[in-house]
Amino acid sequence: MILFVFEGKQREPYLFQTIQRLFFPKNNEHIVCSFGNNLYQLYKELSEYEGDGDIVSLLKEKFSDRKDNPFRNIQRSSDFSEIYLFFDYDFQNINLSLYELNKQLREMLDLFNDETLNGKLYINYPMIESIRYTKELPDSEYYSYTINRRDCHNFKQISADFSAYKSLDFLQIDQRKELTEERLTQLALNWQHIKNQNVCKANYICVGYNSFPDSKDTISQQKIFAAQESKYISSDSSSVAILNAFPLFIFEYFK
Repeated sequence: MILFVFEGKQREPYLFQTIQRLFFPKNNEHIVCSFGNNLYQLYKELSEYEGDGDIVSLLKEKFSDRKDNPFRNIQRSSDFSEIYLFFDYDFQNINLSLYELNKQLREMLDLFNDETLNGKLYINYPMIESIRYTKELPDSEYYSYTINRRDCHNFKQISADFSAYKSLDFLQIDQRKELTEERLTQLALNWQHIKNQNVCKANYICVGYNSFPDSKDTISQQKIFAAQESKYISSDSSSVAILNAFPLFIFEYFK
């Protein structure tokens, strides 16, 4: 069994349903859980929980009295062969200083750095809506897109206005419509473009080349954040390079 933990309750799970259909074998068993809050709240709850980074025990307790408890038949962390977490950087967070934001994210990346142990954390910069921040696919300029911290509070609207696509239907199965083979093929092609754009951009962020990396380790989540911090976040403009976690997960997952 594989556990996927998402920050949000709607956008991430719906996108993941399409990823499941396109990329995962049908016999894989997944449990999807929406934490329902940001990474920094998770950091706080883990700090207060005597589980030494045991995300499964924390979530089992958190969901224990809910009707939709996905952990009802889960006994321990070892019931999962792999654990993946997807959260936003939340550059615009006004409740924490930039120093504290970066400190907590760095600690969480160090804690969740192995999917077969505590779990593996993937970060959206600045948030999940980065998946939509593209002109018509393939977008040769994607590697250059950044956003200032002062504008991040309105990133959802900014990404919608910037995008060549009026909705997320270009990446997402619409449950209300018939899924034809033609539609499935187009979705797969769009995801291929999105994957390529984000993987090449991650390499650009880390080593300066808008191309596929020499190895997957070149664009590890820790290296991406370190490069984001040194090249963008700590710069005079205090910006962040727009990047989405789902395509990077797909690139790394399939060996």
